[in-house]
Amino acid sequence: MTRDLTSGSPIRLILQFAVPTLLGLLFQQLYNLVDTMIVGKLLGAQALAAVGSTGSINFFVIGFCTGVCSGFAIPVAQRVGAGDYSKMRRYVANAAYLSVLFALVLTVVTGLGCRSILTMMHTPEDIFDGASAYIFVIFMGIPATFLYNLLAGILRSLGDSRTPVYFLALSSFLNIFLDFAFILWSGTGVAGAAIATVMSQGISGLACLAYMVKKYPILRMSREERQLDGRSCKVLCSMGIPMGLQYSITAIGSIILQASVNTLGSTYVAAVAAGTKLYQLLACPFDAMGATMATYCGQNVGACRLDRLGQGIRGCFLLGLVYSVLAFLAMMEFAAPCAMLFLNPGEPQLALLKELTSRYVVTSTAFFFPLALVNIVRFSIQGMGFSTFAILAGVLEMVARTGVGMGLVPVFGYSAVCFASPAAWIAADLFLVPASIACIRRLRRIYTNRPEQPIPAQVGTSRPKPLRAGAGN
Repeated sequence: MTRDLTSGSPIRLILQFAVPTLLGLLFQQLYNLVDTMIVGKLLGAQALAAVGSTGSINFFVIGFCTGVCSGFAIPVAQRVGAGDYSKMRRYVANAAYLSVLFALVLTVVTGLGCRSILTMMHTPEDIFDGASAYIFVIFMGIPATFLYNLLAGILRSLGDSRTPVYFLALSSFLNIFLDFAFILWSGTGVAGAAIATVMSQGISGLACLAYMVKKYPILRMSREERQLDGRSCKVLCSMGIPMGLQYSITAIGSIILQASVNTLGSTYVAAVAAGTKLYQLLACPFDAMGATMATYCGQNVGACRLDRLGQGIRGCFLLGLVYSVLAFLAMMEFAAPCAMLFLNPGEPQLALLKELTSRYVVTSTAFFFPLALVNIVRFSIQGMGFSTFAILAGVLEMVARTGVGMGLVPVFGYSAVCFASPAAWIAADLFLVPASIACIRRLRRIYTNRPEQPIPAQVGTSRPKPLRAGAGN
């Protein structure tokens, strides 16, 4: 049930692992798109703007949850690569305890503060109530977010990128059905879309848990392995919290940018909401590459196969470049028709909405290769165990989006909004690419010059094995 990523052609293994991950992400984006399409077509542009105005704060909180779960999975992947399954199970148990704690605290804090946050973001009055209703329900579903993402991360660490796809498919189809049930038939408005998302993810997470209990004997723990362990929690937090903060710090820039977009009016908010959903769908391959590289690098560091790190990263770069070119060419031709997926043909400002959405998407895809580098390199660094570097990259993204939002949007308007994310991606790459080279060199020094020393906590907790022949960058 597990896959070894420490031997064989790196690019072949990356493709084999990334394709199922991509399918899962596409299913995840599918139900996000269905939410947006149903809201936009059935409830109108104002409702679409209400949901879209919460995107940055949603990313701030839910992105932190997702990042923490991804970080918790890295020590698991490293122990799988090292063949230390007892320690792997102890990490899994303590990751579960930490996830329960994080989920409870975040649910309470965000539920109490969501209206205040929307007020600080200058959310337009005509969409404020809808935005508040939507994001409150999403925040109440944080435990479901932790449940699914932690389990999916553990499965990917074991080398199984297919099983999470099946449960995301289940979640997607449930979400589509529940969207219609709540929005169309029950008349619950935008809150119905949020309820559908939370319920479908919760059911998917519970189904995934039942499957893992039955089908993965490698995860069956002894009493000792189930015990709360302070050292394991420290290692998990040293990986999970920086990854979560990286998402949240990045989202701060998005929140400031969204506040600037809000000042342009609900029409522009709706266009950015539709354009963001479309480019996020197109960017799914980069997310799949990132998730793959975290597991790939984690397993190879655990197995002391440092020669394979640079090979895998370069192979993934090539895949990212090819897809980036294809995506840009496709959107140059089809951006306008794709924008109509989210817009009601009866909207009084349809022509303007269509043009604004198309411009946002084409501009974003023109800079897709920098986005590919961000995902590939950042997750590779995290898989190697240097998750604190992700925070620094997130800071650069935040600074870039903040600078555009506060300095350029008031002067250049919507055109500056379209270039905000590309500016953030390029800023992060200027740090991440040289940082990845430095991380590999540091690992080589640790494993070759001081083989008697234990691996630092952020890259593992057991003594390194001797390098195999051919080690290098």
